Amino acid sequence: MKIRPFGVEEWMNTYENDAVTNIAETCVDSLTVEALLDLSGRKEELLEEIRSLRLSYGDIPGSDRLRDLVADLYSGQRRENVLIMNGGAAANFLALYTLVEAGDEVVSVWPTYQQLTGIPESFGAKVTLLPLSPEEGFLPDPEALAGLVTNRTRLICLNNPNNPTGALMERDRLEALVEVARSVGAWIVCDEVYRGLVHDPALDVPSVADLYEKGISTGSMSKVFSLAGLRVGWIVGPASFIARAFSHRDYTTISCGRLDDLLATVALESQERLLERNRTIVRRSAEVLRQWVEGESRLDYVPPRAGTTAFVHYDYDLSSEEFCRRLFERDGTFIVPGSCFDRDRWLRIGYAFDPAMLRQGLERISAFLRELEDSGL
Repeated sequence: MKIRPFGVEEWMNTYENDAVTNIAETCVDSLTVEALLDLSGRKEELLEEIRSLRLSYGDIPGSDRLRDLVADLYSGQRRENVLIMNGGAAANFLALYTLVEAGDEVVSVWPTYQQLTGIPESFGAKVTLLPLSPEEGFLPDPEALAGLVTNRTRLICLNNPNNPTGALMERDRLEALVEVARSVGAWIVCDEVYRGLVHDPALDVPSVADLYEKGISTGSMSKVFSLAGLRVGWIVGPASFIARAFSHRDYTTISCGRLDDLLATVALESQERLLERNRTIVRRSAEVLRQWVEGESRLDYVPPRAGTTAFVHYDYDLSSEEFCRRLFERDGTFIVPGSCFDRDRWLRIGYAFDPAMLRQGLERISAFLRELEDSGL
C-alpha cells in the first residue's frame, strides 16, 4: 500500500523535540496527572482506585462509564453509538477503514488534517478536494460540494472546527452540507477533535453525528481536554456502523489501556471545571494572537473562531518551509509551514499551549520579520 508522507506530522517529528519556543503545539496546555486528580476533587479516592486497578485488557470497546460520558457530549447518542479508540488519529483511521474501498469516490475539504485525504487515497479511492479559501472564511460552500458529488460518491470528509484554520461551521451550514450528502446517499466523516473549544460562549455547534443518519463524528481527549498523553479517542455514529467498525478494529486493536480509560473517565466527570479552564486559556490566547497579527503590516489571517490553531498569511519573498526552518535555526522558535497543507506563504500557529511561550514566540517571529525586511525580502 502506497501512502503520501504525512506533511504536518513529519515536520513535527523532525523539529518538535528540539524546539526552544514551541508555538506549533495544538493541545490546550496539557495537564499533569496530579492536576487532573486535583481537578476531580477525589484525589485520594482515585489514587487508591489506580493502585488497585488490575491491568488486564479490560472492557474491549471501552468501559460502559466512559462510553456513556462520551455519548453525553452529543445530543442524540447512547452507549451503543460509541467506540473508544487509541486517540483521534486511530478513530479517523478506523472510520475510513470501515467505509472506504478501492474505486470509491470521496470528497474532502482542504486544507484539513491529512488523514482525511491520504488514507482514502491509500485504499485506492478517488479523492476530490473541496478547496477552502480565506475569502470565504475557510468555510465549505454547499453549492460547490453539490457540484463535486455524484451518485457514486461514497463519503464526504469534513473537519469542524477546522485544522489548520480555526474556521467553524455553524448549524445552518452543516445542515446544508448534510442535505448534499443525503441527496446522493453519501456518508459523512467529520473530524471534530476541537469540538467544544468555541470562542464565542453563546454558540452551541452541533455534531454531524446528531444531524445525519449517516454521520460519523470522531473526537478525542487530546485537544479539548488537554490529555493527549492518554491516547484516548472515539468514534460516534449509528449503532450498526459502530458494530461494523468494532469488527474491523479486531484486526488493529484489542482494547485501549485500562488506566487511560479510567483517567479519561475522571476528566469527563470533571469536564465543567476542565472546560472552563481551557476555554479561558484559548480565548485569552486568541486575543494575544489577534493583536500581534494586526500589529504586523505584512501579515494577515482569518481570525479563528474555535480550536487552538490559526493559519497566518505573510508577504515575504521566501517559501513557508524556508521561513519556518530559518526561524527554527535562528533561536529554536517552532511553527508549521503552510506547505504541509499545500498552501505556501502561510504558517500554522498553535496559540493555546502556554500563554507565556506564545508571547515569547510571537516576539521572536517579529524580530525575525525585521531581519527579513532589513535583508530586502
